[in-house]
Amino acid sequence: MTETAPFWHKALADMTEAEWESLCDGCGKCCLNKLIDDDTEEVHFTNVACQLLNHKSCQCTKYDKRFKFVPDCYKVSLENLDELYWFPPSCAYRRLHEGRGLPSWHPLLTGSGSAMHAAGMSVRNKVLDERDVGTESHVLVGCIVRWPAEDID
Repeated sequence: MTETAPFWHKALADMTEAEWESLCDGCGKCCLNKLIDDDTEEVHFTNVACQLLNHKSCQCTKYDKRFKFVPDCYKVSLENLDELYWFPPSCAYRRLHEGRGLPSWHPLLTGSGSAMHAAGMSVRNKVLDERDVGTESHVLVGCIVRWPAEDID
């Protein structure tokens, strides 16, 4: 009897919509406000989160309607994978697109999000709400943090 490889080992283009959506580890890092240097395209993550992010669960509170509330929210798709340079290096979409596997703490490997939170890979207990802080560049500069760019494993 032959064992079948997990779906995340196949090409991203061959995944079903449900498989694609399950690649998201739910860390919430993509929901952080970022500053991108116009000259170098260097990404600077902040600890200021989108107003729709639940800071404890690290999930969007209005995922299905997020574009209505946050028109510039980003939907990861096959067509824009090359633009993911500004996603955190730990992002499963980015990692798989770059030919790297899922990290050991990923919920698809562990069966739950608790390992991700325990590894410090989510935004849980680390962020401020943009409604309280603001999203102007001069404010965000003071909120730049390095932890979202860390990639364990």
